[in-house]
This record gives sequence, C-alpha cells and structure tokens, in this order.
Amino acid sequence: MSQRVFLSIFECEDDIMDAARAVREEGLSIVDIYAPYAVHGLEKAAGFAPSRLPWATFFLGLSGATFMLWLMFWTSAVSWPLNVGGKPWNSLPAFLPITFELMVLVAGVGSVITLFIVSGLRPGKEAIMPYPGVTDDKFALIIEETDATFDPEAVRLLCEKYNAIHTEEREEK
Repeated sequence: MSQRVFLSIFECEDDIMDAARAVREEGLSIVDIYAPYAVHGLEKAAGFAPSRLPWATFFLGLSGATFMLWLMFWTSAVSWPLNVGGKPWNSLPAFLPITFELMVLVAGVGSVITLFIVSGLRPGKEAIMPYPGVTDDKFALIIEETDATFDPEAVRLLCEKYNAIHTEEREEK
C-alpha cells in the first residue's frame, strides 16, 4: 500500500529540530527523520516513542548471568563436585567474575542482534535514501499526508520558515 508523504530537507540540526517541533504542534504526523549523526532530543521533538532496546539489553544480560550462575553451580556442586583446596562446592564469590563476563557478552551481542532484527537490517539489504546526500550532510523530515485536509502549500511554508532547502510531495510504497 502506498502513502502520500511530504519531504523536507534541512542543512542544520537546529533547523530540523525546530521544524519537527512546529510540525508536531500543527498536529501533523511525522513518518521518519533521517540524520547523518545522532541529534540529541530529536526523537522527543518528533514525538517518537522511547526505544525499548535498553529493556531488551537488561533482560538479555539478566538471562546470561542467571544461566551462567546455574551452569557453574550445577557443574561444580551437582554434576562433578571436586574438592579443590578445601573450598565449598557452591562458592558464589568464585562464580562472580565469569558470571559478569558472560552477562556483558550476552547483553552486548544480543542487543546488536535484537537491533538488526527489529530494524529489518540484513546482509545485502539495499539502502533506500529519500534524497541524495541525506546521510552525508543533510537532514530529512518526512511528514505523512493523513487525509484530504492536508495542505501541502501550508506545510511547505512552515518548513521553509525553518530554512528548508528542498521540499517535495511524493508517493511512497
């Protein structure tokens, strides 16, 4: 299904930040924002929901630590108990360094894999950019045309008020 969108290109991060705020205040829906680098506060200005990736990272780290503690306890106290220097078989302080290392490993690698799955990135995927140079030195703001009351001329004037260097209407799939 295709949708009509309005594309605005900016050269400065302050301009796209102000334009995103103004577009949200007008009650328009922002589809996406392209930027060559992370602009702090842009997702809040655009009204995007906060990322759930930190929660995924937390639960991946917690599951890695839990699995490692269980595995070390099971191998040293249940499956193959060995008396090494008189220490107890279920010695938690001896398990902590390895548990921490596996927790960090599972959380880090799992976060990257989760990000790739959720964002749809895969090897060989063709990048579709809305405008040439948008990830080099330009910023793009894509606004959804939701209904017949959408006025492209008013939106163009609003974006040009915030120094948009290029605006256009297009239909995207």
